Amino acid sequence: MEGGDGGVAVAGLGALGSGGAAATVRELLQDECYSDFLNEDFDVKTYTSQSIHQAVIAEQLAKLAQGISQLDKELHLQVVARHEDLLAQATGIESLEGVLEMMQMRIGALQGAVDRMKAKIVEPYNKIVARTAQLARLQVACDLLRRIIRISYLSKRLQGQLQGGSKEITKAARSLSELDYLSQGIDLSGIEVIENDLLFIARARLEVENQAKRLLEQGVETQNPTQVGTALQVFHNLGTLKDTITSVMDGYCASLEENINNTLDIKVLTQPSQSSVRGGPGRSTLPTPGNTAAFRASLWTNMEKLMDHICAVCGQVQHLQKVLTKKRDPVSHICFIEEIVKDGQPDILYTFWNSVTQALSSQFHMATNSSMFLKQAFEGEYPKLLRLYNDLWKRLQQYSQNIQGNFNAGGATDLYVDVQNMEDDKQDIFIPKKPDYDELNVAAVDANLTLAVSKNVAKTIQLYGVKSEQLLSTQGDASQVIGPLTEGQKRNVAVVNSLYKLHQSVTKVVSSQSSFPPAAEQTIISALKAIHALMGSAVQPLLTSVGDAIEAIIITMHQEDFSGSLSSSGKPDIPCSLYMKELQGFIARVTNDYFKQFECSDFVFDHTEAIAQRAIELFIRNASLIRPLGEGGKMRLAADFAQMELAVGPFCRRVSDLGKSYRMLRSFRPLLFQTSEHVANSPALGEIIPFSVILQFLFTRAPAELKSPFQRAEWSHARFSQWLDDHPSEKDRLLLIRGALEAYVQSVRSREGKEFAPVYPIMLQLLQKAMSALQ
Repeated sequence: MEGGDGGVAVAGLGALGSGGAAATVRELLQDECYSDFLNEDFDVKTYTSQSIHQAVIAEQLAKLAQGISQLDKELHLQVVARHEDLLAQATGIESLEGVLEMMQMRIGALQGAVDRMKAKIVEPYNKIVARTAQLARLQVACDLLRRIIRISYLSKRLQGQLQGGSKEITKAARSLSELDYLSQGIDLSGIEVIENDLLFIARARLEVENQAKRLLEQGVETQNPTQVGTALQVFHNLGTLKDTITSVMDGYCASLEENINNTLDIKVLTQPSQSSVRGGPGRSTLPTPGNTAAFRASLWTNMEKLMDHICAVCGQVQHLQKVLTKKRDPVSHICFIEEIVKDGQPDILYTFWNSVTQALSSQFHMATNSSMFLKQAFEGEYPKLLRLYNDLWKRLQQYSQNIQGNFNAGGATDLYVDVQNMEDDKQDIFIPKKPDYDELNVAAVDANLTLAVSKNVAKTIQLYGVKSEQLLSTQGDASQVIGPLTEGQKRNVAVVNSLYKLHQSVTKVVSSQSSFPPAAEQTIISALKAIHALMGSAVQPLLTSVGDAIEAIIITMHQEDFSGSLSSSGKPDIPCSLYMKELQGFIARVTNDYFKQFECSDFVFDHTEAIAQRAIELFIRNASLIRPLGEGGKMRLAADFAQMELAVGPFCRRVSDLGKSYRMLRSFRPLLFQTSEHVANSPALGEIIPFSVILQFLFTRAPAELKSPFQRAEWSHARFSQWLDDHPSEKDRLLLIRGALEAYVQSVRSREGKEFAPVYPIMLQLLQKAMSALQ
């Protein structure tokens, strides 16, 4: 019991001590005397010297002694409070030391085993490394000795081959190729045995290359395939075939470019004529007017020489390509051309020709842009340039069919296009000039050139159309038909006549070409179609006004009385109606005052015939709507039908050319005097005269209660005519008529009528026939 109480007391004391220790620690930390001891950079000497200077040593020693005493007490309390934990940690440290001793023993044993293994491995490894290095050096020495022996042998053989001349040159090249292979990847300098051989090999290689180049040049110039093949075999054996061919092609291109430059050099061309003239500072090297003939003669002589040179070089390149295509290496059987042309590249002749055409185009452009004399010479004697051009093609065709490029001789096509001239002369665009179509005639010898010129001709035509369109009058006075021609209408007439002359002239030139390419012809025709369309748009306002005026005159027929009976003489009192006289006078006046001012009669007729057809259709439409129509009115209306042919006569070449409209006019007139049954059975129905028109006409023979469709809708004649224009479908018109007939039936039934009008069954039967025909 006492022991237990004592343990409790100690525990309580420990708890109290722990609480007191925390308070003591806080007091020590808060005390300024002890705060310096907590700094990490605390220095005893510094603290001591400060204390001595402050002259309170006794007091400081007392505080330090008190602090040490408190810390001792606190440590004692902590040990008492945690003595079990401290004992446990001490026991764990002892166990850890035992484990560490055991691990140290095992590490020592492992290190001993490693040392024994190292002693067994290092010595054999060092022997293997030494033997491997020895073997590698032996192999290098053996390989070098073999190379030296082979080089010495080949050097002696090469000496004999060089003595054989061109017959042994391919074998010498093969020996040199093998010697190059033996010398690759190794340094042979400093070996006295083969020093002389290496010098000889270098000289021999240079000699073989030069001899092969001379052989190649001679073979190409003389077209000797044997010499060319031998030279190519030499370069193939030396491994420089592709580089050599590239160098040869570059040399040809450079030579040609220099030749072209000298041919077009104004200084070279004028040198003979100026040799006797002493030049002064700033004197221009241009030909004097008196020497122009000599200058041009020299130019064309040089041009002929240039064409001969181009043809000759192309022949040499073609011969070279031919030999490359046929020649094969006797060892590997590889065709030489396969080494030159790879990855789908074109053959060397095609590549060379592209370079030639580029040089020609660039040099010609530069020369003509820098010298007006050259430009004028090529422009004035362009046929001669074109002859040289075509003669060159004829001579080149024997070599290849695929070398003809898009060579544009100095932009010569552009020199002959009148676009710029037309732009400069736009103020007198309508002044009559003699057309000059030498460009198309000269260019006809070449399809590509013809196409290029045709495109520029089309551009000129388009520019002409643009300038003409800007001159057109679009104001209100351009469409008036009341008085004489206004200034705007006169200008429009002049524009149309000018466009017509251009259209006719160009069409005549195109049709006169014997072998005109279809693409070139289509290019010009497309431009002419735009001109024709512009002519149509220029006259359209006038045509619209004329058509509107004719419709307004025809609609006035309903203001006249056609209900009268036949006179005692059996003839109408007047030959035709007043509106018809007005219509004839109007058409005659606009024809004389307006349409006859146009020189393009066929073009005018193409447009006025449509007006005539429209006038006939309107006349028949309105004639079928006349109610009431007496016997005298029929006679007068029949006379109007006859006069209608005369009225529209000025609008067409022949009235019979109006087609269906004319046939309908001639077929409708007899129906005026036939019975309703005969009218319904007329063979002209459907094919010539629409059913809707005949049904409208039959309404005039019905009683007033059977109203026409426009009367039932309470429309005017003009509005009903507009509705018919908006509904051209025959079905829509027949449905409107059926509605009028159904309304009549309802009205008869509503008044309890016993019978219908005699014409109603005929109209109903005819309507059913028309509807079934549509289906």
